[in-house]
Amino acid sequence: MENNVKENIMGYESIPKLIVKLSLPLMLSMLIQALYNVVDSIFVARVSENALTAVSLAYPLQSLMIAFGIGTAVGVNSYLARKLGEKRNDEAEAAANNGFFLAIITWLAFAIFGIFGTGPFISLFTEDEELLALTTEYASICLIFSFGIFIDITAERIMQATGDSIHPMIAQSLGAITNIILDPVFIFGFNMSVTGAAIATVLGQMVSMTAALIFVSRNKYIKLHLNLKKFRPSGRIIKEIYAVGVPTIIMNSVGTVSVSAMNSILISFTATAVSVLGVYFKLQSFIFMPVFGLQAGMIPIIAFNYGARKRSRMLSTLKTGGTIAVLIMCLGFLLFQLVPGVLLSMFAASSEMLSIGTRALRLISLCFIPAAISISLTSMFQATGGGYASMIVSIVRQIVVLLPVAWFLSSLGVLDNVWLSFGIAEIFGLTLSIIFFVYVYRKKIKTIPIDIA
Repeated sequence: MENNVKENIMGYESIPKLIVKLSLPLMLSMLIQALYNVVDSIFVARVSENALTAVSLAYPLQSLMIAFGIGTAVGVNSYLARKLGEKRNDEAEAAANNGFFLAIITWLAFAIFGIFGTGPFISLFTEDEELLALTTEYASICLIFSFGIFIDITAERIMQATGDSIHPMIAQSLGAITNIILDPVFIFGFNMSVTGAAIATVLGQMVSMTAALIFVSRNKYIKLHLNLKKFRPSGRIIKEIYAVGVPTIIMNSVGTVSVSAMNSILISFTATAVSVLGVYFKLQSFIFMPVFGLQAGMIPIIAFNYGARKRSRMLSTLKTGGTIAVLIMCLGFLLFQLVPGVLLSMFAASSEMLSIGTRALRLISLCFIPAAISISLTSMFQATGGGYASMIVSIVRQIVVLLPVAWFLSSLGVLDNVWLSFGIAEIFGLTLSIIFFVYVYRKKIKTIPIDIA
């Protein structure tokens, strides 16, 4: 593999400009992805409220699948960026090869679960035969044909680690736009209901995968000679990838547990409450997806400069990115507070859904601003190879605090109380994030000689 003769832009370009260059395309592509999520549910809601509830019940399985894909890819991203910062390009290429190998293995595991495990899992939450059939059919298709999303996410994170964020944006956007176009065709044109929505989803993912593979093979920042015929898995590199990847997987996977448990709590009040929670997650993606895109752009910058031993650039990235994240969340908070009814009306909301959902959106959005700070701090943990801190924060927030608090508040017999659990959990998460940041700073960052950012 040829070595780069030109220094990587992450080592010298101004931090604000670099964050915009790397994060803005990711934020835009994730906004398009969020638009797909909302449009997908809008179309499904036109079929029936049961169809919308089915998609909501399938959401935890989709979240689990994405958690494994993103978690592994974040590990590849962090390891690859650090090796580039250390100018060890051979190791960077090996990380990319191992990343694709892990993506394929992960897909096979989920495909098997999609065939044999989807029905039993969904039956834990409902005995309604129509709802069970709709949810199982939708989730099975999304899991069995999920190879597109796993390979796409890996290819995109490899490009991001080398400073290329334009092509990942294009790849993801192509997939999302394909999905948006195909949704009404399959759902209404072919009268396939939620099955059509699932088919449109996996076809969109395949389009993204194809584009991403083409782009990563032409990466201009580093020559990645990906050759799976000559590839041999490296236990050492896989261990390094999962040092960051496993905590990230667990951190995101706990969302599956928490959403599933929340669905069980909410359905004891009414199935409409489950639909409201599903709609909330679709709507909040417009706020959280750009912040996650910002975070994805911050991680390789911090990781590269950690490998290059440039402390000021690391801290400047965290400060600038964190400020932007808080501003985005402030806008989202105002939107959810001022026009929740308008947001819900896009999903053909019934009067009951409007009544429950309006209060739910206002109460849950109280967690937005503290979440922005926690997400920003998490980027520092992941970039420096300390992903376990992020995992612990996520487990405490979504399992240790959220579920017991939600269960206790639900026992009081008032549905509105349950929504307050999100804000309470986020306060605990923020407190723990700050504690871990202080530890990581003293252990890994403070020892780096000061430099000029």
